[in-house]
Amino acid sequence: MFLFALMIAVVAYLIGSVSSAILVSKKMDLPDPKTYGSGNPGATNVLRSGNKKAAAYTLLGDAFKGLLAIGLARCLTTWLNLPDYTVALAAVAVVLGHMYPIFFGFKGGKGVATGFGVILAMSFWTAFWVALIWATIAFKFKKSSLAALVAAACAPFTAFIVIQHPYHPSWGWSLVVVGALVIVRHRDNIKRMQAGNEPDVGNTAAPAQPANPVAPVAEQAPKTEPQKVEQVVVLQKNARQS
Repeated sequence: MFLFALMIAVVAYLIGSVSSAILVSKKMDLPDPKTYGSGNPGATNVLRSGNKKAAAYTLLGDAFKGLLAIGLARCLTTWLNLPDYTVALAAVAVVLGHMYPIFFGFKGGKGVATGFGVILAMSFWTAFWVALIWATIAFKFKKSSLAALVAAACAPFTAFIVIQHPYHPSWGWSLVVVGALVIVRHRDNIKRMQAGNEPDVGNTAAPAQPANPVAPVAEQAPKTEPQKVEQVVVLQKNARQS
């Protein structure tokens, strides 16, 4: 049984490894999200490109990964009569896949949207309250990262209160791990917030400049035409003779 659970976790990791931000940016002819803003391939950073539609597609894609992985794990758990921790393993695996994608050099996002998709697949009401917490903090402080940190910290407690079914213990503990991973991935954001440099929600950021930009050509003084120089010399001679 554990082998089947492990196989499902591997599939969940591969699902998480599909980077919505990079694929959407390529499809919509946008810069690589790793080259501007925070450098994070996620919906918030794609929003900094100024393209709200691309950010929305990225958000939906990342959330769908979590929803798909947990939905698949739940179906197989019921069908194959697998242990309840199968879904918990899949939850952690799909978020790890988003954060450390094998298809993109293990450089991924911070797991917020994918983690939300995981919660949504586990419990609608848990997802509702977590989303409400995120929206409240984001609206009040204009900091997406702060909202994500608070929501990630509150998600496990909300799950333990709201989720009422046989899978409750392992599912709740999986959200403890997911929340911890999200917080750890936001360590740079925490440092920027402490320094007062964390950008607000929706702030655009220009793409990074090339590594070796071409230096501008120095302006040259306009050359005086030879004919005009000769005319000036003749006039000066005539003035002296007169």
